[in-house]
Amino acid sequence: MAENNPELQAKLQELEHELEEGDITKKGYEKRRTLLLSQYLAPAQTGQLQTDTRLQGAKDDRAVNDGSRAASFPALNALPPSHQYSMDSSRSQSPYPGPGQNEYAAHPPTQVGRFQERQLGVRNNSMQRQPSYGRESFPPRPETPETYTYSRDGTMVNSDYAFNPDNQPGYNNQPTGGIGSPGDMSRLSTMLDSQQGYFSDFAGQQMQDNRDSYGGPNRYSSGDAFSPTAAIPPPMLSQSELPSAGAVECQLPLEPRDVPFAVYDPHDSNIPMSKFDNIGAVLRHRGRTNPRQTAYWVLDPKGKETSSITWEKVASRAEKVAKVIRDKSNLYRGDRVALVYRDTEIIEFAVALLGCFIAGVVAVPMNSVDDYQKLSLLLTTTQAHLALTTDNNLKAFHRDISQNRLKWPTGVEWWKTNEFGSYHPKKHDEAPPLQVPDLAYIEFSRAPTGDLRGVVLSHRTIMHQMACISAIVSTVPTGAENVDTFSPGLRDKDGKFVARAPKSGTTEVILSYLDPREGAGMILGVLFAVYGGHTSVWLESRTVETPGLYAHLISKYKTTIMVADYPGLKRAAYNYQQDPMATRNFKKNVEPNFASVKICLIDTLTVDCEFHEILADRWLRPMRNPRSRELVAPMLCLPEHGGMIVSVRDWLGGEERMGCPLSMDDPEEDPDEKKAEAFDNGATNGYASLIGGGTTKKAEQKKSRTELTEVLLDKEALKMNEVVVLAMGDEARKRANEPGTLRVGAFGYPIPDGTLALVDPETNLLCSPYTIGEIWVDSPSLSGGFWALPKHTETIFHARPYRFIEGNPTPVLLELEFLRTGLLGCIIEGKIFVLGLYEDRIRQRVEWVEHGVQEAEHRYFFVQHLVVSIMKTVPKIYDCSAFDSHVNGEYLPIILIETQAASTAPTNPGGPPRQLEQPFLDSLSERCMEVLYQEHHLRVYCVMITAPNTLPRVVKNGRREIGNMLCRKEFDNGSLPCVHVKFGVERAVQNLPLGDDPAGGIWSPMASLARQNLLIMQDKQYSGVDYREVVIDDRTSTPLNQFSNIHDLMQWRVSRQAEELSYCTIDGRGKEGKGVNWKKFDLKVAAVAMYLKNKVKVVPGDHLLLMYTHSEEFVFAVHACFCLGAIAIPMAPMDQNRLNEDAPALLHMIADFKIKAILVNNEVDHLLKLKTVSQHLKQSALILRVTIPNTYNTTKPPKQSNGCRELGLTIRPAWVQPGYPVLIWTYWTPDQRRIAVQLGHETIMALCKVQKETCQMTSTRPVLGCVRSTIGIGFIHTCVIGIFLAAPTYLVSPVDFAQNPNILFQTLSRYKIKDTYATSQMLDHAIAGGAGKATSLHELKNLMISSDSRPRVDIYQKVRVHFASAGLDRTAINTIYSHVLNPMVASRSYMCIEPIELWLDMNALRRGLVIPAEPDTAPFSLLVQDSGMVPVSTQIAIVNPETNRLCLVGEYGEIWVQSEANAHSFYGSKELLDHERFNGRTVDGDPNVQYVRTGDLGFLHNVSRPIGPNGAQVEMQILFVLGSIGDTFEVNGLCHFSVDIENSIERCHRNIVPGGCAVFQAGGLIVVIVEIFRKNFLASIVPVIVNSVLNEHHLVTDIVAFVSKGDFHRSRLGDKQRGKILAGWVTRKMRTLAQFSIREPEGADSQITEVAEPAMAGRTSTGTFRNGGMGPGSAKGSLRREGSTMGMTTQMQNLQMQTPTQEQPGPQLAYAPLPTGISEMPVHRYADSIAELATESLHERMDDDTPTEARKEFAPPLNDNGPVTYSPLDVRNVFIDNDDERRSPQQYRGRGLSTLPSSNAFQPGGLSIHDPDAAPPQPSYGNKPFLNLPQSVASNESFSQQGDRWTLPSQQQQRGGLRVANRTSMAEDSDEEWPQEAIMQMNFAGDAPDKIGRLG
Repeated sequence: MAENNPELQAKLQELEHELEEGDITKKGYEKRRTLLLSQYLAPAQTGQLQTDTRLQGAKDDRAVNDGSRAASFPALNALPPSHQYSMDSSRSQSPYPGPGQNEYAAHPPTQVGRFQERQLGVRNNSMQRQPSYGRESFPPRPETPETYTYSRDGTMVNSDYAFNPDNQPGYNNQPTGGIGSPGDMSRLSTMLDSQQGYFSDFAGQQMQDNRDSYGGPNRYSSGDAFSPTAAIPPPMLSQSELPSAGAVECQLPLEPRDVPFAVYDPHDSNIPMSKFDNIGAVLRHRGRTNPRQTAYWVLDPKGKETSSITWEKVASRAEKVAKVIRDKSNLYRGDRVALVYRDTEIIEFAVALLGCFIAGVVAVPMNSVDDYQKLSLLLTTTQAHLALTTDNNLKAFHRDISQNRLKWPTGVEWWKTNEFGSYHPKKHDEAPPLQVPDLAYIEFSRAPTGDLRGVVLSHRTIMHQMACISAIVSTVPTGAENVDTFSPGLRDKDGKFVARAPKSGTTEVILSYLDPREGAGMILGVLFAVYGGHTSVWLESRTVETPGLYAHLISKYKTTIMVADYPGLKRAAYNYQQDPMATRNFKKNVEPNFASVKICLIDTLTVDCEFHEILADRWLRPMRNPRSRELVAPMLCLPEHGGMIVSVRDWLGGEERMGCPLSMDDPEEDPDEKKAEAFDNGATNGYASLIGGGTTKKAEQKKSRTELTEVLLDKEALKMNEVVVLAMGDEARKRANEPGTLRVGAFGYPIPDGTLALVDPETNLLCSPYTIGEIWVDSPSLSGGFWALPKHTETIFHARPYRFIEGNPTPVLLELEFLRTGLLGCIIEGKIFVLGLYEDRIRQRVEWVEHGVQEAEHRYFFVQHLVVSIMKTVPKIYDCSAFDSHVNGEYLPIILIETQAASTAPTNPGGPPRQLEQPFLDSLSERCMEVLYQEHHLRVYCVMITAPNTLPRVVKNGRREIGNMLCRKEFDNGSLPCVHVKFGVERAVQNLPLGDDPAGGIWSPMASLARQNLLIMQDKQYSGVDYREVVIDDRTSTPLNQFSNIHDLMQWRVSRQAEELSYCTIDGRGKEGKGVNWKKFDLKVAAVAMYLKNKVKVVPGDHLLLMYTHSEEFVFAVHACFCLGAIAIPMAPMDQNRLNEDAPALLHMIADFKIKAILVNNEVDHLLKLKTVSQHLKQSALILRVTIPNTYNTTKPPKQSNGCRELGLTIRPAWVQPGYPVLIWTYWTPDQRRIAVQLGHETIMALCKVQKETCQMTSTRPVLGCVRSTIGIGFIHTCVIGIFLAAPTYLVSPVDFAQNPNILFQTLSRYKIKDTYATSQMLDHAIAGGAGKATSLHELKNLMISSDSRPRVDIYQKVRVHFASAGLDRTAINTIYSHVLNPMVASRSYMCIEPIELWLDMNALRRGLVIPAEPDTAPFSLLVQDSGMVPVSTQIAIVNPETNRLCLVGEYGEIWVQSEANAHSFYGSKELLDHERFNGRTVDGDPNVQYVRTGDLGFLHNVSRPIGPNGAQVEMQILFVLGSIGDTFEVNGLCHFSVDIENSIERCHRNIVPGGCAVFQAGGLIVVIVEIFRKNFLASIVPVIVNSVLNEHHLVTDIVAFVSKGDFHRSRLGDKQRGKILAGWVTRKMRTLAQFSIREPEGADSQITEVAEPAMAGRTSTGTFRNGGMGPGSAKGSLRREGSTMGMTTQMQNLQMQTPTQEQPGPQLAYAPLPTGISEMPVHRYADSIAELATESLHERMDDDTPTEARKEFAPPLNDNGPVTYSPLDVRNVFIDNDDERRSPQQYRGRGLSTLPSSNAFQPGGLSIHDPDAAPPQPSYGNKPFLNLPQSVASNESFSQQGDRWTLPSQQQQRGGLRVANRTSMAEDSDEEWPQEAIMQMNFAGDAPDKIGRLG
């Protein structure tokens, strides 16, 4: 086609050349090419070329993106007159075929039409009839020419406003490639250089670092279907899921109606308003043509006129402002200027705003003058350097800044515009030409979430909006329309109307009390007044509160347009109802008269139908307006998006163009009949509207389309997002009170130039007809985006919907782009019905079973409907709101209530605060829950109660309303001022997961079998073993295994290297002390030994307590005990600040171990002689009847000149025999419970061997001893490893390290120590003090960080970063797994890799499975670090603690250890159960391998790393430790680690003290104790805690209690003392601030029955089943009737066990209501070894109050056998006696871990059965997994009844602490009930005491 036209060909080539040179963009090229083609070719050819071009360039468009959104919206309406379609005729023609008109005539399609053709499968043929909604009964929609790419382009048809070429001289000569060309009429093109300039110059980069203060998060939830922000389409449908033909039908976007006439100046009908480009030009016009007309009136609250101004003055002052800005400010065009004015300063504000328009700068109105933070933020965000204000404002601002000691915003100059005066040009001077930028102003508003966002408004947007409003206002019927018989639909030859639509009076009087600085108040009160030359009267919002004043002002100013809102109108109307005469007689002799009022615009988001009747019939009509029903016009504005009007009732007509059914009554009516009716009805404007009315019978029966439609909807259908219309119009009003119905009113049709769609907000899919969706709208009258938020602009202003097409499983993206309004509603008969904001909709998931298949979907509720129900039904409520919170994969409804009953304000001024009536608040909450459940079937999650006016508010039209999204934000932060909270979790929370065996737990055979079936192909978990039979001394090449003890090896060192250094102490200044060589070391040891032998009379087998500071004297004393055959019991020095713990601990050890002497050095000797310490010890010993042995100072014993061998101090063969105690390590748990581990010479040598070989230690590198030298690896490095290696040992005192941490690192550096150890507390202290950075640690190759549980994941990174400058290799930082029975079970030493980190799926972990997860996709996954590989001569197996079977790869179990370095017994215990602890044998492994059971859970994991030669991959088997069995508990058959739940709670709220949370299970209840900083509004923290646990762990807590900072028990190292915390809580001795019950045990929905599980493999256990109501139970094992699979991975769903719905047989336990200090424990006394449990007995020795005077009660009398009773536990009664009277009648426990105070028998060392005459006393370690007893024991009657006594999960705290039970020290008449109480404190999985050993 183009080839035949050389001129066209040349221009096309020139255009292509410009594109190649980069002078224009691809989109600009297409636009100009289209324009050229349209000038030279016929429209049909142009359309064909355009289609070909689009198809050909689709791929190029996707590949080449210039970043311009606007470039994709070319507005190509600038056509030459010769080829332009007559838009007049195409738009004004009747929608029905006329006589002789072919029904299939060519209709140039609009964009929506083309979209419908493509999506509905209709060929793009202009001769094809255009379907509408697929129904032939509806007429084809009017179409626009093909060249008009978008139906929104050129919306003002047949008007000069549209910038047509004929009234734009020279326009054709202008370059048309510019994006902002005048013909570009889409919303996105209303900004010059729109998107390029907008995004680059104004938007910049979105401020990610300031998101909390500006912009905020995306408002739409994106978890249901897909993410709108990521533009990921919804999932494809499978063939079976493909929707049917009916289901595919969706409601297509409504097309614009368009304004059917040109908009002219109301004061001069010859001046088209389209000649003005911007409001500034209109203002100049007003100043010239309406100079004397009043522009603005401002009234005070009493209705008095305070100021006014004429248009001439407004224009003059605005020109002056503009001139000053241009001349004085140095601002560029488009720079931002802040306008800081109060609402009463409307005139000053209007002058400044219009002055900015004329000056070409962008105005930024600030409507929060008193909010300094917001003001400062807006100035910064917009980079405004000039602020316009008034003198009064500036003074007030200066005063506030001075008073609050704030700083003036930097870089901002302030001008007082009230002092500028007017602009008086010289006579011949013309006004400077207007050179305005694209943007006009930026309006900032808060989203419902409280986030500030600026919306940019361009001049063109404003002019479009003004033209629409003007057209709407001009067609409002006043009753005087039919004055001319000439048809207004006829046009002349130029296509213009012969008789234009009738206009009303020239000047409108606008009376408004809305804020004139924003939204609809500014659009109608300021800008529209300028555009139309109208008079605007503004009054304050409180003016309407005065009865009669508002009506008087309406009458006085002869108001024609009222701009109002519902609150103001309601106040005025209700005042009139109460006292009509106050209004009628407000002004004497002047009755109110509303006859002048044409329309009452009500700014609102939802329509109040009931009030409309009152407003129209009881206020407007009595005020003499006969059109009262027609006046009421609710106006749908978008306050978040610039306040632009989206819908209001109008009389423009043209609704047939929208392409949707306009009537629900007769949709199948024939079009010809409709056409006939249209003529019969006398509709003379061609739009079938009823502006002129009609007289036929048919017309009388039909309702007018301009009426405010009301519908009655089915409430139940609304819950499913469906619209079921029960009645309309008058019938709806009559039936409005029917139950189950909802009366909803319409706004009207969309604005004439708007395209509107209804879209599902979660999936972005177009909604089906008659469903609820989000309203999406597009129009040139709407803003183009947010300021400086390109991402938000993209997702909110340029949203593109999807839709499904029949037969296509993939959703298709529409070409149209829309603004997401955030409003939810529906479209009925083409009119908009709004139900509320997106944020005002509450979702709730419902589940049911249908045909054996579990179904689930959401129900939807609107906050307004809930609020109405509550306010009408529940008394004494001031205000309320609601929102939903997304927790645990479902939306949970939260109700907020304000009531006077929640106020603590004094009744009398100055009086005491009023006490809250908690029972009343509780009943109020219950009533709200019940009302919502009965009326709406809404299951409320929680009700929070606050005092009136305390919830966060949002300002709407000057009035404050509860902002539910602000409430949700503060709810999530836990900062609501809430005084009471009530939960309804039984009903609301549904998707709690269940384990495979909810009653039996994860270790039961059923659960184990389920895991095995899942992991059937996996290997078993056990490690390899590296045996080292021979250890060679590197100095002499002598095998060290020929030495049976360390003393002999020491003697050999003395003989071989007597003069070499053995020990050296580093003092507090870092200086060396006098070194000790091997010979001198031998002499020192001999001296101490001889002193003990001669002075103390020590004989072999005596118990010596070694209490030394970290010193050489301690080492000498240890070795002296070795060579004397005495039993050394090292103990750390007492802390005089914690005597209440240390004194009883010392006295216990003295008594239980029969200590013969206490050995000390000078420092400890001085400590014990302090008055406070000595008196405390004496008084405690007196009360306890303990004889304190003598103390001997071994610092300076008599000198010896001979060594040990010369003095005969040698090791006897009997002492090295296995089982002979040589050394006792006493571990102390944080609860001060003791664990005593016995070591012999063989074990000591094995420990050294493993340490040497694993760490590759040699004699050439010294050894360092520092902290914890009395136990574990600290003892090894301090006392023995140096001798084993023949290496010198340097000692650094922990006291010196605490004062100066640098000493340790200087020593490491100075002596080039290769291997050392540390604790995490040490390193934290060093890092906090900045120590070690300046030293050189290159030589340190192995820093072992000891951990007895799961390693801290942060410690490695902290140490690596801190010591990086010191040169510490990152592979030298190694954690080791220590256990009381083996100080190095696993080690990372010399693995040469960084820690292996695994993210574990918590859902799987709770089921006993180990499934790695991705932290990005699984946000609540658990991060764990490895503990290393097994050392030499060590093997690890992961074993199921109940079945004794090896676990498979993919699950975790108990860690079993077989090693030479294992301890072989707890000290002196002859208890067979303790023996079994050391005799673990696997069922399916090697039966000859004997393991030690650690009681810790973990798993082995294989990794490969390139650490071999030449980077070869090396496979390693590493151990991951999860934690102690004692720190777990089970609920619903799932295993939870207490520490993980506590971590979640501690980080959920800033008011919670770090490390200040304890979670335990007591009486079947999950109890949370929280330590807090501040005591205010604790009720608001409770939901945060409950939600965090529910969200992350799928667990509902039962009780949350708060304690003040400092009342949370901690050990000296800062560890939680869980036992004390728990004991204090259950005995109600803990000082709790408040306690909240989450679930009510006595509620009807929480009946509990303890159900005994059928015996399986000799095992009895219970779980808790619900026998009433829905939802989870209140106790540990609670079950729902239908377990939810939410939160489970696909591979785990087959493990879910269906819970039987019938009640299980078994003993029942009735739960009584619990009082405030809830305790479901037996009422007898608890373990007196815990401070809080001591009552009135002598055992108050452990209480925090140190006994300082004799008590009235003393210890039981001495036994004949000698020692007094030191332990309250009678071992025989607990373990052997079966007296039923001692059993508690109640069992509270289901299976699972408890952290209840453990009985001594079940703590390490908790019992002893031995001969009373045997010495020494033998503590035992009774906390064991399940055991297989020897046959001889099983045959014993008592044991056969009880079997294994170690209940899993174990009951210990931190693997238990020791309270020694000594049969010999048990008084005969001691309390016999206590042992049974101790048993009852344990978690025995619901078993009776005689069933404890169920695992035999």
